[in-house]
Amino acid sequence: MQAKDIMSSPVVTVTPDASVAEVAALLLEKRISGVPVVDSAGQIAGIISEGDLLRRVETDTERHRPHWLEMLLGQSGDAGSFIKSHASRVGDVMSHDVVASYPEASLREIAELMERHGIKRVPIVDGGRLVGIVSRANLVQGLLADRAKPAAGSPGDDQIRTALTDLLRTQSWLNHDRINIVVTGGTVQLWGSVRDDEQRRALTVAAESIAGVKSVEDHLTANVFTNDAG
Repeated sequence: MQAKDIMSSPVVTVTPDASVAEVAALLLEKRISGVPVVDSAGQIAGIISEGDLLRRVETDTERHRPHWLEMLLGQSGDAGSFIKSHASRVGDVMSHDVVASYPEASLREIAELMERHGIKRVPIVDGGRLVGIVSRANLVQGLLADRAKPAAGSPGDDQIRTALTDLLRTQSWLNHDRINIVVTGGTVQLWGSVRDDEQRRALTVAAESIAGVKSVEDHLTANVFTNDAG
């Protein structure tokens, strides 16, 4: 699955000449936390988010520096912070360093961009023009859609059981002689005994990780033995 498969399109955008008040109203109306800023040619020029509107003179939330720091640095202060808190045009408030990607980018690539740069959305650009945007919510939706999609040539029950058994045999924390696995119609039934609830959960996670598994039924019992030799 690629960015083009999950991106929101067309994209809600604003221009650099839009007012800060207009953007604030747009974020509330659309229930979104940020919008790309595009020029007259459709080229992405920046992005403006709730974070860019956090410190504003209208709401008395602009950043105030200690008096001693003002004396040390001079009265001119931090020009950038002043612009952020006082400017009325989007072009003066927006973030210019936009982290963007392309339509064929994988979901892993998009997720890594978000994690690396600490951002919540990635504009998708094709030939310099904004064609979509991928948010964290889009990624979650893509994950669900991908898991629900039936895979071509899905493995049969015997293959699922073999794959799960092979995986569990690599885990030293498990007493394999006490576990039995039954697979019917893609549903994995876990039978036997485990040491504690953590092992119970680990077995469920292992079963869910196997391709072709539709559901997992837990028939395990916990704390029924004191050591593996008994």
